[in-house]
Amino acid sequence: MGKCLFFDADGTILDIVKGTPEDTKLALQQLRKNGHKTFICTGRSNAFVPEYLMKEIGFDGLIANLGAYIEYNGTRVFEREMPTDLAWKTVEIIKANGFIPVLEGNDYMYYNLDEYTSDIDWFADLITQELGDKLLPIRGNEHNLHFNKISAKRTPGCNPEKLCRELSLWYDYIIHSGSFVGRTIEFVMKGCSKGLAISVMSNVLGYEKRDVIAFGDSNNDLPMFQAAGFKVAMGNGSEDLKSQADYVTGALEDGGIRQALEYLNLI
Repeated sequence: MGKCLFFDADGTILDIVKGTPEDTKLALQQLRKNGHKTFICTGRSNAFVPEYLMKEIGFDGLIANLGAYIEYNGTRVFEREMPTDLAWKTVEIIKANGFIPVLEGNDYMYYNLDEYTSDIDWFADLITQELGDKLLPIRGNEHNLHFNKISAKRTPGCNPEKLCRELSLWYDYIIHSGSFVGRTIEFVMKGCSKGLAISVMSNVLGYEKRDVIAFGDSNNDLPMFQAAGFKVAMGNGSEDLKSQADYVTGALEDGGIRQALEYLNLI
């Protein structure tokens, strides 16, 4: 039956500037040829997952938005969206606490170009360019927002403790550190997580936990590790994640995916 493997995207199989290294693509393709199932398991929204990952590399499925969206063999099997009234209330709370909201949905992402700039994240312009017509402004769509997850971006004087406290009634959150999204707090509706999505998919497909392998690099991959029988942290990953790993491989750009798959005798 083989193994069932779940790969985070950014920092694990994907560099936001350079894309996926060719050697990583080949290793992942060989993995499927050898009879193993593969999933992307990312905090990115479905709207922001590069098409080549699914089409060119050929994953069996996709878990996006920290588990709020699940796709298998090209079909959506689970999707949880914020209710419209809660969506706008959330935006107001985020702004009142000094954060910039980036709202991440399955079909669109929402943010205002004059707020979310390269001064907030150096890669903001790259995201805007890659999204194209899948980007909509919050301004003008206040009561027509359809999203599954939020990335709240810090600004000087922001109040993270108060923000997390006020949103904790409806959302779980992940405070990032030590990665390229280190200025971000991610919010996802309660009951959704990468770990739960992995558990559901692996159980439905008949895999025991010992046959589930997770690859990640940031703190939002910690729930993945809880659901996996074997945990691989990238060499470029956060220290918190590395401390929970069964194996720390090389960085993405140093062939870390191939190194780990060879270590596990999967390719």
